[in-house]
Amino acid sequence: MEKTELMSMPFKIGVLQLSMEPLQETVSMAQACDVAGFDTFWLAEAYPWWRKHSMEARSSTAVTAIVARETKRITIGWGIISPYTRHPVQIAMEARVLQEAAGKDRFLLGLGASKIFMKEIGEGEKGKEVGPATVMRESIEIIEAMLAGNEVKYEGKAFQAFAPALKADTHVPRWRVPIYIGATGPVLQRLAGSHSDGLLTASITTPKFVQYSRKMMEEGARKSGKDPAKLDLGSVIVGSVGEDTKTAREGAREMAGMYLANKVQNIRGSADTLLECAGLSFDEIRPIAEAMEQGGRTAAARAVTDAVLQKVCPIAGTPSQCIERLEEYRASGCTHIMLELWGDDRLEQARLFGQKVLPHFNKK
Repeated sequence: MEKTELMSMPFKIGVLQLSMEPLQETVSMAQACDVAGFDTFWLAEAYPWWRKHSMEARSSTAVTAIVARETKRITIGWGIISPYTRHPVQIAMEARVLQEAAGKDRFLLGLGASKIFMKEIGEGEKGKEVGPATVMRESIEIIEAMLAGNEVKYEGKAFQAFAPALKADTHVPRWRVPIYIGATGPVLQRLAGSHSDGLLTASITTPKFVQYSRKMMEEGARKSGKDPAKLDLGSVIVGSVGEDTKTAREGAREMAGMYLANKVQNIRGSADTLLECAGLSFDEIRPIAEAMEQGGRTAAARAVTDAVLQKVCPIAGTPSQCIERLEEYRASGCTHIMLELWGDDRLEQARLFGQKVLPHFNKK
């Protein structure tokens, strides 16, 4: 990977949340991020599993439409939704709403197979017939054709889609929506390089996993004749910020505990490289998973040792420590930080990040 390849992509810093919190809390956080100067606000779709821990799943497509109207500048992203939960034509219909709600260049569409959903609720008929790579590729082809206003006559292995072309006088946004693929395994990461505008990696992404992921994405891009320098690599990274090092890191500890207990184990198999890059073993995270089941996310946080937290490479601590870690991720090939802030007073964390961290990167 040559450094010059990354220079054409601006380094963006955004915030990602799960759609398991009350609507007004999510809107307030998005507004705080907008004011603070973050580039993006991503909403990942949570699933009903969270009811075990006193949280309710909400539709991220519905929530982001409201967020788009209640913010002014920040770009809104779906990070991610799954074509296992919605037909690609339905996804395109919901994307139209976001285009109109957000305005030009303020919406990013992230798609992923979402193995957590597939495990907790079931893959459905598509999952039995074809693999995730086919589902993702066909979804993108249908969504792009629908949003472009073309006549759609699509008969694939996973999906069928039929729609007449848009009339010239139809009142509808005509600009293109960037599409991202969320992926952990090499097959889908290469697909992100060949068929999308960028790759989104899962939580517990470390600088080493960024390097691995960029390699896979660029392989896919080159094979299809695309310029790797024009692809965005976004990484979901847990974190928290505060003036005191010890207390600031506790939010990241809790979020790391939740992900190590749930997401990583739910994507076992494709997560092997993710864990290997972090230097983590399943034996290390098993006690965290057990604590989560028995005592919830607070208990899981207590089970995350300092050694495990260090391996996760969170963007956490004082503003200067966060800047140092962000520079490490940028140097590894990440062009888009998707920071999952957690801990006490996240609105204040967003403000502090905007005041003492983001200016460092805005100067460059």
